[in-house]
Amino acid sequence: MIRHMKRLMLSVVLGMVVIASDVSLASDSTPNEIVETAAQSVLDAIDGKREHLKEHPEELYSLIEEVLVPRFDRAYSARLVLGKHWRSASTEQKKRFVEAFHQSLLAQYAEGMLDFTAEKLKVLPFRGDPEKSKVKVRTLVTLEDGKEVPVNYSLRRTDDGWKVWDVIVEGISYVKNYRTDFNTEIRAKGLDAVITRLESKVEPNSGAS
Repeated sequence: MIRHMKRLMLSVVLGMVVIASDVSLASDSTPNEIVETAAQSVLDAIDGKREHLKEHPEELYSLIEEVLVPRFDRAYSARLVLGKHWRSASTEQKKRFVEAFHQSLLAQYAEGMLDFTAEKLKVLPFRGDPEKSKVKVRTLVTLEDGKEVPVNYSLRRTDDGWKVWDVIVEGISYVKNYRTDFNTEIRAKGLDAVITRLESKVEPNSGAS
């Protein structure tokens, strides 16, 4: 389970960063074009800087924030992760959870981006209807042992363009996986305790505000 979660979270980071990177694409770009063009933007941003970024994680967090925020629907994804608890949460709790959850993901898994190379990501032909409000982009991510893992990125059309809100790795949804975990913890300890735990895991220099 732990090994599978590491795979899941690495792909989540890659998925969010890859889809988020290029904000200059034409508004009529297909979801696949967004992924393919953005992937090269990620490589351009980290090539020649991998060792430096490992030693200076604060710069890595800043880089991810710069390319991630415009195309990752943090609030929508966090709302789905909280599920029924979102409806009963206060405005302040919602705001804190969105930020704490986002920053905790970056703090734990940002280094996975440094292992991203062009040959590790293969974007498959698009099978959906680009006119729909929600679509999936299918890819294969090659792990260190050579195994190819199917990774689907769920995007939805917004007023600001396509945004990613979920990543499905080998049939496992990151949104559903976290919703199950958080639901159990919230029922046992309460939402405030969960938010505080997430906030405590974020390093001061990780970009959290």
